[in-house]
Amino acid sequence: MATSVQQKVSSEEWQTRVDLAACYRAVAMYGWDDLIFTHISARVPGPEHHFLINPYGMMFDEVTASSLVKVDLQGNKVMEGEFDINPAGFTIHSAVHEAREDAKCVMHLHTAEGVAVSTLQEGLQAYSQQSLFPLASLSYHAYEGVALDPEEKVRLVRDLGDTHFMILRNHGLLTCADTIADAFLYMFIMQRACEIQLRAQATGQPLIPIHSAILQGIRAQASEVTKQAGGALAWPGIKRRVSRQLPGFDS
Repeated sequence: MATSVQQKVSSEEWQTRVDLAACYRAVAMYGWDDLIFTHISARVPGPEHHFLINPYGMMFDEVTASSLVKVDLQGNKVMEGEFDINPAGFTIHSAVHEAREDAKCVMHLHTAEGVAVSTLQEGLQAYSQQSLFPLASLSYHAYEGVALDPEEKVRLVRDLGDTHFMILRNHGLLTCADTIADAFLYMFIMQRACEIQLRAQATGQPLIPIHSAILQGIRAQASEVTKQAGGALAWPGIKRRVSRQLPGFDS
């Protein structure tokens, strides 16, 4: 199957497929997946607004470059294949892709730590160095139920603005970036910040937040901070680890 799909697409699309499949498997490798119920999408290189997303019903550690489904902004398949997608699952992703030209990749996860922090009234706090990166470009979106209402897309895009990190209240985490590598690294950093915060809060001891002057300084340079987070540097090593632990994503 891999050969037939690879022959039907451009070399640029195939590379995007390989990287996105690796991203799905990396999420599984780190234990961030929620069975089949979250999504990572990536724009196909080229003038068409076409996107790749996981086949509905496939576990993240099963996703391959060939099994990814190519759809348009409405979630309609634009390339024949044996797999379908969850149209409702593409609602959040299509909203971000349509509104943000720089959002070539959108990650949405339901990690236990991410959902837990999303329920806290004060949300993510500046308790760690890791927290500074998402806090420099962070937005929140109020919970409106399962994301099925097209009208919610307008409000989600408004809340996201030009940020790269979003906490969906009572729901989970979202990152978007110009590359799959950056979107994954942004999620890694935000997830780690949530893990650290919850562990610190669980001690019941007084916590020392990072000084507001430091936080404000980073917020003032948000674009520079997020662009220098190093996704391109970390990504090859992440793919090598995935290749060792969950091989076969590039088929």
